[in-house]
Amino acid sequence: MDQQTLLGRKMVAEMQQSAGAQTVKALKNAAVSLVLLPRFLVAALVLWFLDFLCVRRRVLLKMRESEGGPDDPPVCISDSNKMFSLESLKAVWHGQKLDFFKSAHLGYVAPNTEVVQLKEQKRRVASQYADIADSLLVYIEEAHPSDGWASSDAPYQIPKHRCLKDRLKAAELLNLEVPGCLVVADTMENSSNAAYGAYFERLYILKEEKIVYQGGRGPEGYSISELRSWLDQYRNSLENSVTVVIHV
Repeated sequence: MDQQTLLGRKMVAEMQQSAGAQTVKALKNAAVSLVLLPRFLVAALVLWFLDFLCVRRRVLLKMRESEGGPDDPPVCISDSNKMFSLESLKAVWHGQKLDFFKSAHLGYVAPNTEVVQLKEQKRRVASQYADIADSLLVYIEEAHPSDGWASSDAPYQIPKHRCLKDRLKAAELLNLEVPGCLVVADTMENSSNAAYGAYFERLYILKEEKIVYQGGRGPEGYSISELRSWLDQYRNSLENSVTVVIHV
């Protein structure tokens, strides 16, 4: 058998292997789509209803009445913001896929993802729980970029990050807003966002490299008061624990 024949057979085998991998990937994506579709359609219907101002104001009023505590960010959507659009549906679908495929799960080892540190940043932690926990804020992709699902209520109008320089520049603005917390930026591969299902926003507590608290997916599942309650209970458990020293 000559060399050309062997090379041809090798190319055919590689093509068949590639086609098989693509088929498996397509079937996997189809299965995931079927699983996520009902939840996605419900979310899309909610967004459509929220474009009716009478419904939006009533829903927001109920949400404000049931807010967890003074630490939780207020729910604020102006009448001019469009809720049901192609960009909003793409954002919701993206967030649900990240949540489905995340590798971070309660009780399991926390993914150790790559982040980028900001320049000239003071290394401080959140003061209230600095005695028991270090605080880290990972800035991910923009949930409401000015050239995407834009929000007129956003304090800054930031376009989609085209490169790491764009992301770090935007993260510097966030660093000014939270001076008591170390701020880092996700890589442009969005490794932290994917591993933790962080889009739009999410809270985690890690202890000894394991996830001991996993907050809901924001904005509706983002609860600082719930996080504070966990930390208060943890602090109380430390204060009430008794260490016995045995001298031999």
